[in-house]
Amino acid sequence: MDNIQEIIESGILDLYVLGATTPEETLNVEQLALTNPEIQDEINQIRTTLGGLADTNAKTPGATVKPFLFASIDYMERLQSGEAPSNPPVLNAQSKISDFQEWIDRDDMQIPDNFKDYHIKILSYTPVMSCAIVWIENEAPYEVHHNEMERLLILEGSCEISYGDQVREFLPGDFFDVPMHTDHRVLVTSAVPCKVILQRIAA
Repeated sequence: MDNIQEIIESGILDLYVLGATTPEETLNVEQLALTNPEIQDEINQIRTTLGGLADTNAKTPGATVKPFLFASIDYMERLQSGEAPSNPPVLNAQSKISDFQEWIDRDDMQIPDNFKDYHIKILSYTPVMSCAIVWIENEAPYEVHHNEMERLLILEGSCEISYGDQVREFLPGDFFDVPMHTDHRVLVTSAVPCKVILQRIAA
């Protein structure tokens, strides 16, 4: 393709910017760009456009994604090391802290010295329900669940949960069934981290 406009309209420059050209095509494009300012300008324009699209559609992972990832790795390693899968009770309005005492008392279910923001220890996981102990230092940001029910039992500390247009204070022993399809946020109100049993159940 010797005609500059034909080269621009062919799509080869878009493929070049995306890194999808063959080595031979890459060499040809780079040689053309060296001798034809119009080609280099078009390449720069494509890069600018794609960069803008990437920035527009970029999504920052939620603050709890990384802690849950590390907790999942920890849980898999524990199972591979011989820990037997456990079966914590399903949280409900009659649940008590003592229902989870066997997990709370375990040496490996304690808050680490370098704790910051969140710490999570998974107790069990199945496609139907996950259960974890979660420590929250300051807050858990707004989130909403459409495909699962979230339930909490406060173990230590205190927190304020905002959901919809309501706000409630929670103390140790309190249970909360988070309404589905409703934005909710946890704000710690105690001097110590808020420690909770968190369960997510498939809807």
